[in-house]
Amino acid sequence: MDRLRIQGGRPLNGVIQIGGAKNAALPLMAASLLTDNTLALGNLPHVADIATMIELLVELGVEVSMNGQSTDMSRANRGSEGRLLLLSARNLVSGTAPYDLVRKMRASVLVLGPLLARAGRARVSMPGGCAIGPRPVDLHVAGLRRLGAEISLRDGYIEARAPGGLTGAAIMLPKVSVGATENLMMAACLARGETTITNAACEPEVLDLAHCLIKMGACIEGAGTDSVWVSGVDRLGGAKHKVLPDRIETATYAIAAAITGGTLDLIGTRLDLIRAVADKFRAVGIELTIRENGVRVQHVGNRLEAVNIQTRPYPGFPTDMQAQMMALMTVTEGVSIITENIFENRFMHVTELARMGADISVKGNSAMVRGVSRLRGAPVMATDLRASVSLLLAGLAAEGETVVNRLYHLDRGYERVEEKLAACGAVVERIC
Repeated sequence: MDRLRIQGGRPLNGVIQIGGAKNAALPLMAASLLTDNTLALGNLPHVADIATMIELLVELGVEVSMNGQSTDMSRANRGSEGRLLLLSARNLVSGTAPYDLVRKMRASVLVLGPLLARAGRARVSMPGGCAIGPRPVDLHVAGLRRLGAEISLRDGYIEARAPGGLTGAAIMLPKVSVGATENLMMAACLARGETTITNAACEPEVLDLAHCLIKMGACIEGAGTDSVWVSGVDRLGGAKHKVLPDRIETATYAIAAAITGGTLDLIGTRLDLIRAVADKFRAVGIELTIRENGVRVQHVGNRLEAVNIQTRPYPGFPTDMQAQMMALMTVTEGVSIITENIFENRFMHVTELARMGADISVKGNSAMVRGVSRLRGAPVMATDLRASVSLLLAGLAAEGETVVNRLYHLDRGYERVEEKLAACGAVVERIC
């Protein structure tokens, strides 16, 4: 099992290329199931979750190629930025998303809506809980039932049928859910009549999916707001679409600059994607400057200031940045309160940060972080994707050596992270 070894205490300076958003790419790939024409996606990140989705789509019968190259997404084959992934679901051979693939990545449930809308049936394994708490699919199921699907839960699978096709309906989500919004929006594209999704997720990734679906011939309005309107069409065609930049990767590397006292130019991204995070960064003492094709990040002043954080659905502070922000708060001046409102069990990185000298106490869904003058390197263990990178960030700031174990979590969402950091002055290596 791979590990990452970091010698901390060195400022990062240089240029880092930001990749496409994993959380946008996954539903876009699932959207290929809605058409028998080719969907071409550019700017995909070369990370493990993309490889898992490719495996799943191939299992269903989708032909996948990458500019005529192999779709092997192993580390040795992750190279050039922005290669074009071509997906053709002309001949679907299966409507079953098996447990062995779905258990690797919860986003696999995004094939449920497109399969049901296009083929009239789908059988998708129930995704289990994960380290940051259960994320049930009841909102997906309830919404699809509103569209006329017959759904049963049997032997650990969601079995859905719509032999006569889906019919548009008014859907009120009782809780904001990005995945449910995306699944229902895709299914509604091929439903008869009009569908409204109220209390929809507003994330940029939802809007990016809508932009691609519109290119494919869908009729969608209101995406990016809490009320989405879809008028069903008979069929969708192919399209070419570039995945938007990864806002979480952008903000993560911004923290890498700040926590080490360096300056980084983040290329291929946009400041407007991280407004809520940027507001907190400025309060901490991090300067953000729009540059050509990117953002410059640098720490201004002698010490970073503590700030309070509450995670909220977009446009609030994203839960996917909570762990990284906590790592930054461990070395700030003062006390910060970090409240997690989205997922339970998303403070499991606290005990690992404490091993490095962080002063953190947890009560319920809030953590009190008292800044310390320095962190100390230590062996630590990642529990999930964002926890893994928070430990990496802490290791960059710590005195001595830090070893991050269970690196497969990091590989799910960050591409060539050690190479990017090393090019900017970090002493970091992967131990295979």
